[in-house]
Amino acid sequence: MITKDMYLGEILATNPAHADVLISCGMHCLGCPSAQMESIEDACAVHGLDVEEVLSKLNEKGF
Repeated sequence: MITKDMYLGEILATNPAHADVLISCGMHCLGCPSAQMESIEDACAVHGLDVEEVLSKLNEKGF
């Protein structure tokens, strides 16, 4: 299960298909070096997204 304190890099390394989910939510900077060490909660805050909604979509894909 993906949690809000997990890093984007960790999430994408575990399942690259999650990139599609994140991009569809409006996170287009997944290749940015700083994004690799940013938690999903922090990334959602920066992009003005509801972290619980994004987590729900990510967890639908599986970990």
